[in-house]
Amino acid sequence: MPPHSNALRACVIHRWPGPRARPSAVTVCARGQRHAHAAAVAPAWRPSSALDEWVQREAQPISLRRLTFFGRTLTESRLLDAANYCRLELPTRLSHRLRDMQTLPYVVVTNPHIAHVYELYYRAFERLRRMPEIKTLDDNDEFCKLVEETLREHASVIPRLAIGVLEIHGLMKPEETDKFIFTLLRSRISRRVIAEQHLALTETFHAPWHFPNAQPLNDPSTDIVGEIFLKCNAKEIVERCAAATHVLMEKTYGSDLALPEVKIQGHLDATFPYILSHLEYIVGELLRNSIQAVIERRRHKGDKVPPIEVLICETAQHVIIRISDQGGGVPRDILPHLWSFSKGPRREKRLENLHRVPKLLATMQELQVPGDHGPSHKQGKKHQKDDTSLHYSSLSSLTSRPPDLRLGIGLPMSRIYAEYWAGSLELHSLEGYGCDAFLQISKLGNKNERLTTRASMDAV
Repeated sequence: MPPHSNALRACVIHRWPGPRARPSAVTVCARGQRHAHAAAVAPAWRPSSALDEWVQREAQPISLRRLTFFGRTLTESRLLDAANYCRLELPTRLSHRLRDMQTLPYVVVTNPHIAHVYELYYRAFERLRRMPEIKTLDDNDEFCKLVEETLREHASVIPRLAIGVLEIHGLMKPEETDKFIFTLLRSRISRRVIAEQHLALTETFHAPWHFPNAQPLNDPSTDIVGEIFLKCNAKEIVERCAAATHVLMEKTYGSDLALPEVKIQGHLDATFPYILSHLEYIVGELLRNSIQAVIERRRHKGDKVPPIEVLICETAQHVIIRISDQGGGVPRDILPHLWSFSKGPRREKRLENLHRVPKLLATMQELQVPGDHGPSHKQGKKHQKDDTSLHYSSLSSLTSRPPDLRLGIGLPMSRIYAEYWAGSLELHSLEGYGCDAFLQISKLGNKNERLTTRASMDAV
């Protein structure tokens, strides 16, 4: 009997027993009958002593400022320190997510997609925790190979989680499901930031233009430190995302279709430190939704296509980007569930579409047309490298999926990205007219990452 069947929904679900006990795939129905069900995938039982030990450790939060300071003074000693931080921090964060999954109802964890993610995480946890102390550059190179391999293996996590969450509908309260997946995805972002930053610093250290014995890189003209771009310009990012989305729409609807112009006004020189792949994903998703909504509403009417209006506002501590469209607004049946992974209509269609996306890294480059391999940004030597780099935080394959492939996860993922660095994302809809999306970004880079849904941690 599949875990999401109607019969199981009426059952009182036994939670996974203690980590030392082998869980039993048994549910007790309201009538008192016991039903053993054959799970599609039963997570393997493992001794819990190692996981218990790592769960006792607390994650050490990071900020853009700390990552920048550390990366600018890049020496062999600092690189090895960074490697050992990753070596300890990655399994620590994985252990907490594994324990979260162990506290779910067992019937939920036996869902094949949730179980797949669990097994991926446990495999990564075991491999990373067994890594010995990194003492030499050769040790670091071996560690980087392991990290790169893990990043590749985990490219299937987002669609698998999204499918699993939809399939376990009725087995958990939607609010609990969303809280679980938000925490899981926010932690996933945090691990990728740590891993990709270290891979980027290692690449920089080995680059022919880097001299480890020279003075530390304190040159203010150095705009890129690892994966962090210190002078993100909001106007340029909006223009780049708009261009990529226009190319996609032309490929989809034909070059004869009139596309809405993206008009940008406000503080056009506003800059701030950020990870470009995060910001491009958010802005790209918002522009894609707005442009597509305008096209769908106007293309059969023959009306003049109204523009997408973008306003950039810079304050002492924040940069705010407002994206306004006249695409008719969000349908009333969808609006209450806009930020949820588990609630909302059109569930079967979302499941069908997600099955067509085996891998999803949630980067702007997934919003690009296949064959369009333009760089994420032009600045910096590091990003002039080949797209096939193994650590592809900013270079991967949502613009490559056709617009009719609606996954229902773009806005929730965008909010997770926005809140990760203590920002926010809100959307106001006027049904029958259009939408205003408000993206607020911390300008100073001094806010610690948000690892949970609670309020932001103190600034560094």
